[in-house]
Amino acid sequence: MIDIVQQVNATHRELGETPVAGGAGRSLLLRRVYDAAIEDVWDACTDPARLARWFGEVGGDFREGGAFQVKDNAGGEILRCEQPRLLKVTWVLGESMKTEVEVRLASTGDGLTTFELEHSSPAEIVDALVKEYGPGGTIGIGGGWDLTVLGLDLHLRGAAIDPATWEDTAEAKDYATRSCHAWGAAIQKAWGGTDEEIAAAVAFGVQHYAP
Repeated sequence: MIDIVQQVNATHRELGETPVAGGAGRSLLLRRVYDAAIEDVWDACTDPARLARWFGEVGGDFREGGAFQVKDNAGGEILRCEQPRLLKVTWVLGESMKTEVEVRLASTGDGLTTFELEHSSPAEIVDALVKEYGPGGTIGIGGGWDLTVLGLDLHLRGAAIDPATWEDTAEAKDYATRSCHAWGAAIQKAWGGTDEEIAAAVAFGVQHYAP
């Protein structure tokens, strides 16, 4: 069993604006500190054998300029790979326009590693989704990355999880549901909105993860 409240509070969440492919972009950012050396965190995020143990099966050409594909998920191109501090890829799911994911690592000097994951999308995509679904669509995306951040923590601590089934467990769904509420506060800080609007957005995100 995990301390779900502690795990939710361990992640910092925010929304901002980050250029994508030279144009305007919207981004969501997750940040947390792992009790592991930077080399270990980097290896966990880039070694296909380790990725399969907490994230999913990933195949492809693992070098800058190469392409990758996550089984039953997104694929893309490796734009930057600067061991052990920076990994930037395009992130394409289905026929949708390219988005970008950047992972940044920094050693704190005491054996800990600060991890940042930023997912940036063209502004027109995000604005269209928010217009149609409200900010809840953004919360759903953030909730998905929250599960990734938690899965990495469990892996670094030596826990055995099956990424193909773990996200469907009651524990993971409870965590994702609570993280959606945390994203509601981040969205209200970034974009404003009434309490009723944010509550509706959270409910939209939560429906993807409810047990």
